[in-house]
Amino acid sequence: MEYTIVNLTKESIDQYSQYFNEICTKIKQLLSLDKKYSFSIIFVSDKKIKAINKEYRNIDKITDVISFASLDDALPFELEQEEIELGDIFISIEAIKRQALEYDHSVIREASFLFTHGLLHLLGYDHTDKSDEQQMFKLQDDVLDDIISR
Repeated sequence: MEYTIVNLTKESIDQYSQYFNEICTKIKQLLSLDKKYSFSIIFVSDKKIKAINKEYRNIDKITDVISFASLDDALPFELEQEEIELGDIFISIEAIKRQALEYDHSVIREASFLFTHGLLHLLGYDHTDKSDEQQMFKLQDDVLDDIISR
């Protein structure tokens, strides 16, 4: 998996790349993904993610991560391409810090969790009902437990 990071904040994000690489490798392994996938991660402020949430989801509040999956509307022949563009993950840099404090773990763990959650959404996972939620959250734990210590 290849990704591009765009940082629209003044905060440093260099410390996340190593973990994001490991997460991509682990997800590829667990899901037996055999194609080349690409996507973008965009770090934004609370203000920006709130505006995105309002514009695209009609929810006027801050959130921590929003994913825009390119495959949602993919035609079957598009999945035969050698490289597949998955979409974009927007992560609030301020939510990383706030939620790390709230959940009493590191900013690395929180950023890795939000990244994993967003990437699974790009790959078609969701948590709209209890069964889907259990499957997605178990997969998140399976990915993160080996990479990030609590």
